[in-house]
Amino acid sequence: MPSYLSPKGEAILGQLGALAPAIAAAAPEIDRTRDLPPALADALRAQDLFRLVQPCEYGGIELDPPSLMQVVEEVAKHDASTAWCLGQTNICAYVTGFLPPETVRTIFGPQTGIVAWGPGPAQAQVVPGGYRLTGTFDFASGSRLATWLGAHVPVIEADGSRRSGSDGKPTITTLLFPKDNAEIRDTWQVMGLRGTGSDSYSVTDLFVPDACSLHRHPDVRPRVAGKLYVFTQSTLYAPSFASIAFGIARAFMDAFIRDLKDTTPRGAARSRGENHVVQATVGQSEARLRSARTYLLSEVAEIWAEAQAQDVLTPDQLLRIRMASTWGIQSARQVVADLYAAAGALAIFDIRPFERRFRDIHTVTQQFQGQAAHFETVGQALLGRETDRPMFTF
Repeated sequence: MPSYLSPKGEAILGQLGALAPAIAAAAPEIDRTRDLPPALADALRAQDLFRLVQPCEYGGIELDPPSLMQVVEEVAKHDASTAWCLGQTNICAYVTGFLPPETVRTIFGPQTGIVAWGPGPAQAQVVPGGYRLTGTFDFASGSRLATWLGAHVPVIEADGSRRSGSDGKPTITTLLFPKDNAEIRDTWQVMGLRGTGSDSYSVTDLFVPDACSLHRHPDVRPRVAGKLYVFTQSTLYAPSFASIAFGIARAFMDAFIRDLKDTTPRGAARSRGENHVVQATVGQSEARLRSARTYLLSEVAEIWAEAQAQDVLTPDQLLRIRMASTWGIQSARQVVADLYAAAGALAIFDIRPFERRFRDIHTVTQQFQGQAAHFETVGQALLGRETDRPMFTF
């Protein structure tokens, strides 16, 4: 099987080997407190693990997409919430490739410089020197770690019209501002991924300077040379979140085989490891997980190689990433669901390593990147029909 890890990726996975016991040990506390312990967050910062997607010229690691996938997958084997925070906040920092250098140094220069954001509703009004922003935002994963927040909003020009791109279609602008300027609301009482701290926040008539804004349109080109920025944020989010799903499913399967193969269900004549139905379930689950993971990794690795000679991804490349990412998330969910059923009543106790991962994987599938509705969009494109929604945004 080919290796999809770059030398940078191998080095980071080596660092994670030392951190893995601390991540795994903190997992119950993370789930209970709905936050990453300060000591763990500090350890992640100290290893520059929040700089994975930032350009080398700003002190970032500028990690290639296949390696990024495998890094978050490895973390997810130990705790999915930690992996989600890393994946989300790192990919938020993708904007460093497009912002003015002085803005990058202000926001991301300190080791504590982390950005988080979530969807509106909101809008911004153009004013001299910048914008006036008003809105409420939800699902800001990693916001408890962040020092800055973001808003993706429609912009109303001084003449009252909505800002459009060169194609005449309405566009979105990202505005960044210090977290201290927002009202934070603890709304993250949820089933799974509890430790992501995906709180809500609001601002009213907040001034955001031009230097802290980014027009999100395909015509906008990066200010740095790295080919990582040929990918879009969405085409990094999708495979990274699928890789978190792979990590959850792999950890679930490993625990099932380790802890339950010699257990005997009530009233049964043989152990689970001797049960033919369980044997078939384990075999099929292993095949499903390996094939979905290999499919996505190979697609992303091939597109990464192709991107070295490109300035933008092609529609076919976007389709391939969307299809393989959604399939990966749904396949990982199926693996966990099948093994959870095979575990019987032993799966429901929180002292065992099953019920939290069951909750986490079913929370991953509810996020936008995991929606099965993406298959409709892929099918429309394959059949030569106009898609109901874009394959990916900026």
